[in-house]
Amino acid sequence: MAALADAGRDDLAAYLALGQIPGIGAARLRTLIAAFGSAHSAILAPHGAIAALPGFGPAAATAVRSTGLGPGVAIIRELERFGATVLMPGDPGYPLLLAEIPDPPAALFVWGDASLLGRPCAAIVGSRNHTPYGADAARMLAGGVARAAVVVSGMARGLDAVAHLAALDAGGATIGVLGNGFGVVYPAGNRALYERVAAQGCLVTELPPGERPRVSTFPRRNRIIAGLAGVTVVVEAAVGSGALITADCALDQGRSVLAVPGPITSATSIGCNKLIQQGAKPALSAADILEELGLASPQPVGGDAPVAGSRRAQPVDLDDLQRSLWESLAQHATHIDALVAGTGRGTGEVLTALTGLELRGLVAQQPGMIFVLA
Repeated sequence: MAALADAGRDDLAAYLALGQIPGIGAARLRTLIAAFGSAHSAILAPHGAIAALPGFGPAAATAVRSTGLGPGVAIIRELERFGATVLMPGDPGYPLLLAEIPDPPAALFVWGDASLLGRPCAAIVGSRNHTPYGADAARMLAGGVARAAVVVSGMARGLDAVAHLAALDAGGATIGVLGNGFGVVYPAGNRALYERVAAQGCLVTELPPGERPRVSTFPRRNRIIAGLAGVTVVVEAAVGSGALITADCALDQGRSVLAVPGPITSATSIGCNKLIQQGAKPALSAADILEELGLASPQPVGGDAPVAGSRRAQPVDLDDLQRSLWESLAQHATHIDALVAGTGRGTGEVLTALTGLELRGLVAQQPGMIFVLA
């Protein structure tokens, strides 16, 4: 909440209100503040003085003059309700890499651990309609990267969600970049992920609380994903995938792009294979990604190689049924009928819980409806 507490409340409200005017981005806000000393002074400045500024004119001046503090005050109140904050270019906590992109967010709303924005970050993105291979690759890469850096992705259904969850399940950190404002969960099925990232990682957006997603907000979200990261990794991407837009943003920003190679027969690997054909470095391990960030791949605890068949620690956010299933499967592979009998729940309820664990890469199904810890 530092930005809300330290900045003059009226000036912050004026800045946020000005930022809601269509076409007023970071550059025009800088012009206004440089000319009049503060955002609050800018909305009180004479119409002619505003219109005379470079990049402005009568219409823009009218929009500025008609802006009051009300919209900005409403945003501040909503941020306080969520326990979130806002960072502007030039603020100490504003991400340095993001400030370097051609069109940095004039206001970056932050909910969660804002210190993650100052750590080395790798973006891991991919298709919503992915293959099991893509999920396995995203899980392996994100889990490995999260041991030394922060995993950034777009909170979308599919491989974005897999990458976020793998980072958290590995005990690491993740930043979720939204194409909407806080308080709006999109897609609706990601509510549990949304709540977990807000609690254990960090959510960021340039849209004010309550703002609904629109088609135009996702490409702009993608530039933030790439802008926060020193390297962007595309796991799977069909032709026209949003993950390729993120890769293009990274290249435009002068950042490294890696791609996971896939079968030439797979439609979801066409985009990645094309990126590699055009010169992108193949991402074959987490070490490849960390190398691009100038980080060494950390050794396992104790310096020993991982023990074959070793199990990860039980995630702390499992519900009662998932915890019971985990404890049963930690003993041995178990048939669905035995799991149903052991939990005393209905078959449909148990299968739903197992599916949730499977999507997170925690449980695997073997032939004959036998389940094991992954």
